[in-house]
Amino acid sequence: MHSDYGYSEEKQLGKPYDVKLLRRLYPYTKPYKLLFLCSIVLVVFITLMDLSLPYVTKIAIDRYIVPGRESIKKNKAVHAEVDVRVFKADMTDPDIQRVVRKYPDLFKIQGASAQIYFRNLVKLNKKDLAILRKHDLSGVTWITALFLTLVIFSFVFDIVQVLIMEYAGQMVMHDLRLRLFDHIQSLSISFFTHNPVGRLVTRVTNDIQNMYELFTSVIAFVFKDLFLLVGIAGVLISINLKLALACFTVIPIVLYASVHFSSQARAAYRILRIKIAEINTRFSETIGGIKVIQLFLKETQNYLSFKKLNREHYLAGMRQIHVFAIFMPVIEILGATAIAIVIFYGGGSVLAGTISLGALVAFLSYMKMFFRPIRDIAEKYNILQNAMASAERIFLILDSTETIQHVGRDIDRPSLSGLKPSDTDWGSISEISLENVFFEYIRNEPVLKNISFRIKAGETLAIVGPTGSGKTTIVNLIIRFYEPTEGRILLNGVDIKKRGVRELRSKMALVMQDPFLFSETVRENITLGRDNISAAVFQQILKDSNCQTFIDRLPDGVHTVLSEGGASISSGERQLISIARAFASHPDLIILDEATSYIDSETEQKIQEALAKLMANRTSIIVAHRLSTAREADRIIVLNRGQIIETGNHAELMQIQGFYYRLNQLQG
Repeated sequence: MHSDYGYSEEKQLGKPYDVKLLRRLYPYTKPYKLLFLCSIVLVVFITLMDLSLPYVTKIAIDRYIVPGRESIKKNKAVHAEVDVRVFKADMTDPDIQRVVRKYPDLFKIQGASAQIYFRNLVKLNKKDLAILRKHDLSGVTWITALFLTLVIFSFVFDIVQVLIMEYAGQMVMHDLRLRLFDHIQSLSISFFTHNPVGRLVTRVTNDIQNMYELFTSVIAFVFKDLFLLVGIAGVLISINLKLALACFTVIPIVLYASVHFSSQARAAYRILRIKIAEINTRFSETIGGIKVIQLFLKETQNYLSFKKLNREHYLAGMRQIHVFAIFMPVIEILGATAIAIVIFYGGGSVLAGTISLGALVAFLSYMKMFFRPIRDIAEKYNILQNAMASAERIFLILDSTETIQHVGRDIDRPSLSGLKPSDTDWGSISEISLENVFFEYIRNEPVLKNISFRIKAGETLAIVGPTGSGKTTIVNLIIRFYEPTEGRILLNGVDIKKRGVRELRSKMALVMQDPFLFSETVRENITLGRDNISAAVFQQILKDSNCQTFIDRLPDGVHTVLSEGGASISSGERQLISIARAFASHPDLIILDEATSYIDSETEQKIQEALAKLMANRTSIIVAHRLSTAREADRIIVLNRGQIIETGNHAELMQIQGFYYRLNQLQG
């Protein structure tokens, strides 16, 4: 099978460029840049408050709980100075003076202060100890109040930041989904022949949701984690450079592990996105073809096929889990190693008196904090890889060039801003011409060859020929579902490429073999959103299209909600609704594509009556397989193998006894 015809597998992408993808996503965030900026500012404040908490703890320990060592003379004869831990009491305070006098053997008075060894504080009773350390207790109370204030402010800022990011993320996702949906609607029919519904549904739902995770979970939190890492590194260096450098020896290993596992994670996520799309596609096809599956007893085969696909999805998911199942413990081990370095090196430094106990406690707290953002970044990178894999697939669709070129004004096309189309001054169709038209779905395999004919206003043209001769293809070219490979199509002497697609199609109505109906009411299926149709006009449409009789039998009349595809009504009734839909559009050109192919004789009579009213005083093109529907046409074009081989009315073609004559003989 030709690779460009029918279903095709998703493209295998080359080397990922996250920066390039993020740059392409930037325009969708631009309308909300103020919100993102506010969020980042809040993140900076939150980070600063998080950084201050361990340092506040250090101050509480070193200044108020366990003050630092003091050098004092332990032996007057030798005049030797040794470092011992002492507590200084302010003798200007009368309450402290009373305590000092109460324990003269424990205190040593030096000027305006009295010193006591920390080991002797236990010899004081609790009341005296509380008096002696009342300034420390007051300091601890103040530090505690400051600590709680920072926690509360961090909590409030965190709530506000999350709300802002959630709103911005929802709006970006909203805009991106609208952009993707609008683009998909603008793509030519050829795009949908090799892109199954399930794949496109995955792009508009799952992949857009992954973009939401990117904007809400990654952007601000990565800023926070990076600020936190830089801030912690700066604080650790300021406290003790040697101990900080000793802890940083694990960072090269962390960076290597991050780079190594990130490449594996991207590959796993790419496969995962493809398998999710394939599962959605298979499930969509199963539901759509459930009658065929059950009729031909293919349930087991279809189940086994789905089971295989589901297994591939499971393996891709396990591969992704396996990557992070190794990566996260590696980070945990490195974090524990850094804390062990702090305990070993820092504990020895405390015993040696080169750093304070508060500094060691702060180091331990900061090192725990240091690896928390690394773990967070790993998790956010997990989300980022998922989002980038989705972004690649989304932009594959947005970059698709399989669109009908809007060379003309296309003033009838609504924009995302909600602007309503303005009126066109094009006028009614007076003539349609095809000049030397060639067309091929697959390169070098022409479907139409040198097709030329002309239809004047009010004329009825029938196109007949065997299956595969190109009848429907001509219709698709006139409606601009496809563009001619060569040649041109003129309306009123102007190439249709120089007119807007919607401007062109607003002049036409197509009644197909098996019309598609939406899961909406009968009225909405007929009007298709045209709110300017009055009740009287609508009733006349129902009467002219012969819909009134069967609509009266429906539970809620025209307000009855139809099932998907109109499966709850007969094919003949769907055809009548399609004719009513054509009446509602007031077209200049009517195109009937095998409009009565699947209809019983009784219903066909009703449809023929409705079509006669629809075609009255209008230009009409009838694509007919059953030649009985073509006999009344003003002119008949006979196609065979993509070429016009005969033309004329029914009597003329029968008289020459050519291909058309033989087709009539075969159909009896």
